[in-house]
Amino acid sequence: MLRTHNCGELRIDNLNDTVKLSGWVQKSRDLGGLTFVDLRDRYGLTQLTFNMDDNAEICKQARALGREYVIQIEGTVVERSSKNDKMPTGNIEINVSKLTVLNASKTPPFTIENETDGGEELRMKYRYLDLRRNPVQEKLFLRSKLAKEVRNYLDSADFIEVETPVLIKSTPEGARDFVVPSRMNEGQFYALPQSPQTFKQLLMVSGFDRYFQIVKCFRDEDLRADRQPEFTQIDCEMTFVEQEDILSTFEHMMRHLFKSVKGVELKDFPRMDYADAMRLYGSDKPDIRFGMEFHDLNDVTQNLGFKVFDEAELVIGICAKDCATYTRKQLDALTDFVRRPQVGAKGLIYAKMNEDGSIKSSVDKFYNEEQKQAWADKVGAEKGDLILIISGDVNKSRSAMSELRLHLGAELGLRDKDTFAPLWVTDFPLLEWDEETKRFHAMHHPFTSPKLEDFDKLESAPGEVRANAYDMVINGVEVGGGSIRIHNRATQEKMLSLLGFTVEEAKAQFGFLMDAFEFGAPPHGGIALGFDRMCALFGGSESIRDYIAFPKNNSGRDVMIDAPAPVSKEQLDELFLQTKPAK
Repeated sequence: MLRTHNCGELRIDNLNDTVKLSGWVQKSRDLGGLTFVDLRDRYGLTQLTFNMDDNAEICKQARALGREYVIQIEGTVVERSSKNDKMPTGNIEINVSKLTVLNASKTPPFTIENETDGGEELRMKYRYLDLRRNPVQEKLFLRSKLAKEVRNYLDSADFIEVETPVLIKSTPEGARDFVVPSRMNEGQFYALPQSPQTFKQLLMVSGFDRYFQIVKCFRDEDLRADRQPEFTQIDCEMTFVEQEDILSTFEHMMRHLFKSVKGVELKDFPRMDYADAMRLYGSDKPDIRFGMEFHDLNDVTQNLGFKVFDEAELVIGICAKDCATYTRKQLDALTDFVRRPQVGAKGLIYAKMNEDGSIKSSVDKFYNEEQKQAWADKVGAEKGDLILIISGDVNKSRSAMSELRLHLGAELGLRDKDTFAPLWVTDFPLLEWDEETKRFHAMHHPFTSPKLEDFDKLESAPGEVRANAYDMVINGVEVGGGSIRIHNRATQEKMLSLLGFTVEEAKAQFGFLMDAFEFGAPPHGGIALGFDRMCALFGGSESIRDYIAFPKNNSGRDVMIDAPAPVSKEQLDELFLQTKPAK
C-alpha cells in the first residue's frame, strides 16, 4: 500500500507514529525556513511540515510542488503548535522525512476548493476535477448512502431486485424515445426505456410478488434543473395490493430514509385529491410547508362594474400574512413577476389591510370598503395582511397564482430547505384532452386502472373518470408516482381504444402484455420514485446535476467527452442510415 492512513483519520492519539500518506496537494505555504502543505484525499486534509533545518533537500522538493500534484510522504505525527479546530486533523501535523512525487499536475483551470472560481460550464468540461471538490463528493456520498438504505429497506420488505432490458420497443405514448438502430435487422430500431413499466407488470404476472430496481431510464425531452436525458428511478411493483397498501409501504420507506440518512422524523403524510390540490394551490404537487391557499372570489368581486373581474372565468385571491407594509416598488415587482411569459398572468390586483381598519386597494374606484371587506373575509385577511388577486381563464389563473405563491413563499423565507412536508396527491383524472390532436392522452400512462366507482363512465364520460393513481410530493417536488394497474385484457383494450389506438395498433404495440393478462394476471400496482430528485431533496438543492457523477448540460451534451458526436460513414452504412452534413 502507498499509505498507512488516509488524510482524514490521524488524531492526537497518533502522536509519534511513523506514517505514510498519499494524496493531492491542496495548497502550500512557503515561510522561508518552513514549508507547509495541505494534503487532500476523499477522507480529509492533513497538514504536512517541511523544515529546512531538518532536511534542506526535501524542503526544496516541497517548494517545487504545485496544486494537485499527487504525492506520497513518510513522516512522524507531531502536535501542531497552531491548532485548527475547524479540521478533524487540526491538532496534528506530519513532520515529513521522505517525499515522492507520484504524478505532477498542470495548473487546474479553476480552484479545487469548497468555494471555487469556476463557472458551471467550465466545471462540467473538467468534471473529473470538479469531482475532487468536497461539496460535490459529499453529494455523491449522500447518493450512495441513500441507494444503500433503499436496498436495505426493500430487501427487508421481501422485494426482489430484478434487472430489466435496456434495448426495448418504442411506444407512441409518453415522452419522446431515444432510438437505437439495429445492425442485424435492417430498418428496425430499439428504444431506450422511459421506464421498465411493462416488464415489471410481466414480473407480477410471473408471480414474483414484490419487485424493485434502481434503474436508468431515458427520455428525449427538453431539459431543466431537475431533468436529465438519462435519469435514475426506484422502480417498484407489488401483487395482491390495493392503493392503501402501496401508500403505506412507501410512506414507511420514506420515513426510514429520512431517519437513517438525515436523522429527520417525518410527520404524517396527509392525503389530498387532485381536484383539491388544483383548487387550493393551482398545482398537482403543492408545497404545503406554508399556507396561502387560494380562495375563489367570483361571488364577491363580479358584477360590480370592474370589467377585468366581471369578464373573468375565475377570480382567485391569497392572503400574505403581515405583508401590508409592502411598498409600491415591491408590489410592482410582484406584478412584473406574474406578467413574465413563463407565468402568464395579465396583471395583479392587491389590497392592503391597514392597521387603522381601512383597506387600500389598486382598484378602489370600483369597490367600496364593505365590498373589499368581503374579500378579506373570504381569504381570512386581518390587519397588517396583504391580499393578492389574479383573474382570467381558470387553468391559467391557477397556474399563475401557484407561481406567485411559491415566489412569495421563497421571498418570505417560508420554504425552509430543512423542513419537510410530505403528502400524497390522489384521484388524478385518468385522461386529459389534447386540443391539438383532438384526442385523449393518459395522464399517467396507458396501464393505469380507473377507479372502480368510475368504471361505468368509461363509455359515457371518459373525461370524468378518475385514475387509481397517486403521487408522492415533498416540499412541492413530485418525488414519485404510481398507480394500481389494469390486469385484464378487456379493460386494457378499452383504455387503448380511448387513447385512439386501433385494434391492430394496440395489438402491435402491446399485444404481448394483453396476451399475458389472459394467463392468470393478478391484481397489482406500484410506484416509481425519482432517485435523482430524492438525492437533491435530501441534499437541500434545486438542481439534480451535482448528484449525478457525469451529468449533461441544458442542451443534453456531455461537454467533457463531447457527446453526442458524429459517427463514421462506415458505421452509418452498417446501420443502413444516412445523415445530412453537419451545419
